[in-house]
Amino acid sequence: MVQLYSENVKSTVRDQKPTESKMPAGQNIKSWCKKYLLEGQSLDDEQTEKVEQLPENPTIHDLVFIKYRKWIAMLLPMTFIHVVWWSVAFRYDLFQYYPTYWHMPVVMILGSIIGGMTSEGAGAVAFPVMTLALHIDPTIARDFALMMQSIGMTSALVCVLFMRVKFETRAVILGCFGAVPGFIIGVHWIDPIFTGPQKKMLFVSIWTAFALSLGILNAQKKRSTFREIPEFCAWKGWVLFFTGIIGGIFDAFAGSGIDICIFSVITLLFRVTEKTATPTTVVLKGTIAVFGFYYRAVMMGDIDIMAWRYFSVTVPISACGGPIGSFLGSHLHRQLIASFVYILEAIALIGFLFTKPGWQLITVGAVIIIGCFVFFSIVSKFGSILLERLDTQEAKEKELRKLEEQKTETGQQ
Repeated sequence: MVQLYSENVKSTVRDQKPTESKMPAGQNIKSWCKKYLLEGQSLDDEQTEKVEQLPENPTIHDLVFIKYRKWIAMLLPMTFIHVVWWSVAFRYDLFQYYPTYWHMPVVMILGSIIGGMTSEGAGAVAFPVMTLALHIDPTIARDFALMMQSIGMTSALVCVLFMRVKFETRAVILGCFGAVPGFIIGVHWIDPIFTGPQKKMLFVSIWTAFALSLGILNAQKKRSTFREIPEFCAWKGWVLFFTGIIGGIFDAFAGSGIDICIFSVITLLFRVTEKTATPTTVVLKGTIAVFGFYYRAVMMGDIDIMAWRYFSVTVPISACGGPIGSFLGSHLHRQLIASFVYILEAIALIGFLFTKPGWQLITVGAVIIIGCFVFFSIVSKFGSILLERLDTQEAKEKELRKLEEQKTETGQQ
């Protein structure tokens, strides 16, 4: 508790804005770049100690796993996947598909980087582009999003693990336990209920609500944060599990959702810092994308040939974009990353309206956005209450320690 509280205080101080009025213009620019572009990674405790104690004459092991770990982390998954893909591409002439399907690799240059960088998977770019701009069937878009993220987000996952970036392990494990049955339920019984236009509306509404929740989070100035879920207990585990179920259902019709669900809960309710929450969603999304791809391809076996061809030409892009995004996201300031999410969701919302949906869909979508906004506001309020209780408990513990120290001093005298 003391360690978490000390991190809480450090995070509060770190989020405070420095006084820039007395700084020269050049120093202001330097300070801005350092804050928003080179904020630095949040590593686990063991890796942080190794980085701080790097010897003057490092060994090859020190160079690979400590000094140059960032570059090795990016190159490792890229190299492996590219070796496999190029051998398959030459053997089966995958290059013949580029003249017809070239647009998706181009789109996924941005999508895979955004997926590795933010709390949204690359499917948050692929699904709206395919359904709203290219008018592709949402089922094909969903399958392609899962397939593509099984490469891009898994590569980013390897990058996170190798760099030893801090993530919330319990949120990943319990989120996966919930997302697996949630995906199975969603893909068999919930996804068939909705029509194509309804799926587009649901996607846009839910992701717009997520952007609003991120806005709620960043509107809280000088907020206290933790590197991991504080005072973890049974009810918090159940919250993560049921959140995973909801996220798995979202993945079942849009190919993305578990990431934003877990991100919203652990940041708004449990006050985990985004520097931990974002890599947590990367690890979680990569894991569930592999499961979703496996379930659709092997257990159900009805992935459309168009999704396979889109996937075959996008693999080399996703293998590079995911790790690069993860590397960039570990250094960029949270507000800069959040701005990317705002822009993406605004474009998706405008794109949906340009498709001229019926007034019924617009009305339902508006109700969902408003309802989710209210829900996220309530969750954020509960998070504030939990934080106040933690602060009160910490104050009581300090008071007790102080009284015990006074008793000890009195007894010695």
